[in-house]
Amino acid sequence: MKKAALTILSFFCIFAMSGCGNSQTGSDIDSENSTQSTTAKLTELEKTIAENSDINSESEPDTVSEPEEESSSTEDETLVVYFSATGTTKSVAERIASVTNADLYEIIPAEPYSYDDIDWHDSNSRTSIEMNDIDARPAISSDTISLDSYSTIYLGYPIWWGDAPRIMSTFVESYDFSDKTVIPFCTSGSSGIGRSGDNLKNLANGGNWLSGDRLDANISESEIQDWINDLN
Repeated sequence: MKKAALTILSFFCIFAMSGCGNSQTGSDIDSENSTQSTTAKLTELEKTIAENSDINSESEPDTVSEPEEESSSTEDETLVVYFSATGTTKSVAERIASVTNADLYEIIPAEPYSYDDIDWHDSNSRTSIEMNDIDARPAISSDTISLDSYSTIYLGYPIWWGDAPRIMSTFVESYDFSDKTVIPFCTSGSSGIGRSGDNLKNLANGGNWLSGDRLDANISESEIQDWINDLN
């Protein structure tokens, strides 16, 4: 637009000068009036061009910025869920959470377990009765948790009478594990994880359940990292 305006101004100047050169010579007064008239017209044209130039500069920015692409990232969040009656499983779960930078969720029973309740020598103890009843579902007092943002879930518990405590059955039946990778782990005096992980898998709604493992109560974080690497 500026180039076009300058071209028009140049053309007008040439035309004006040509007109002056071709006209007959008059008096000094006529020559002065003619020059003033031409100058006035040129000044008016310059003003018009300047105004148009300002308008154009306001309406047409020099550069046009390309819209920035929105960055997208997918979170691969991890959750460690555990039930612990004596604190042993809790300690291991906290170390796993530390290694994996995971969130922690504790399954808290509505009725806490006392040491007498978990006496496996007593056939009339609370846990003996629960473990002998495959349909027992002890209530959970923990607030419910959304699993939507988690892709990997470590599921920890002690081994009672060769299986996961029945409160774990309550938990897995209460949530949807679709599209989740679930990794069971247990603690015990000597027993392995056995079929406890598979039993929970059969009660759960979906999920990719990996083979679980028994972890020693004194396992170190470096050993936990090695275990996780073996899972992968």
